[in-house]
Amino acid sequence: MKRTYSDAAYQVSHETIYRSLYIQARGALRKELLEHLRRSRAMRRSRHHTQKTANHGRISDTLSISERPAMVEDRAVPGHWEGDLLCGSKNSQIATLVERHSRYVMLVKVAGKDTQTVVDALIDNALRLPQELYRSLTWDRGKEMAAHKRFTLATDIQVYFCDPQNPWQRGTNENTNGLLRQYFPKGTDLSLYSQDELDEVARQLNERPRKTLGYSTPAECFNHAVASTG
Repeated sequence: MKRTYSDAAYQVSHETIYRSLYIQARGALRKELLEHLRRSRAMRRSRHHTQKTANHGRISDTLSISERPAMVEDRAVPGHWEGDLLCGSKNSQIATLVERHSRYVMLVKVAGKDTQTVVDALIDNALRLPQELYRSLTWDRGKEMAAHKRFTLATDIQVYFCDPQNPWQRGTNENTNGLLRQYFPKGTDLSLYSQDELDEVARQLNERPRKTLGYSTPAECFNHAVASTG
């Protein structure tokens, strides 16, 4: 609204919205409101909290997130991505990728969470983008990336890993996974979704204006980066 209307009478702060919902939520509308939360939960967890332990362990020959170039940290240059697996029921999952500069999202259908299957899917996805728009990938310690060296050899994209038990170091991806739970609630069988359907969900997220982008959309920012590469 601030971007669209210069007249302050047509603007409202997020704090005003929060207060209005909080007051109403004390009454009978509480459950109804909770059903519409994007993350579908009433309480927030610490950014240090993680439930992912079973598929995490030691991966050999890794580069730590502390070794990433400074340009990755300050988001000034496009082409640096964060990734993870979003898990569903019946041992299903999808790979989620978010570009740090634009917050642009890509969702990749994967048939399993073993490292060969995941890395093969990530390689196919990466080769569809210009090299200038896929320079690095940051992942947590999930064993699905045990074959990270094969990914780098095939794509020339360096993989960096979060410190053990610190998935919040990929904060952009963690936040995006939370938004994706609006589309894929916990307990959803993710294997039922086609790649076209995943692309449609990604499109909706990429066309959502973001405060952190000055209320531009990730698609606008990413397309500008694409145009800049020629």
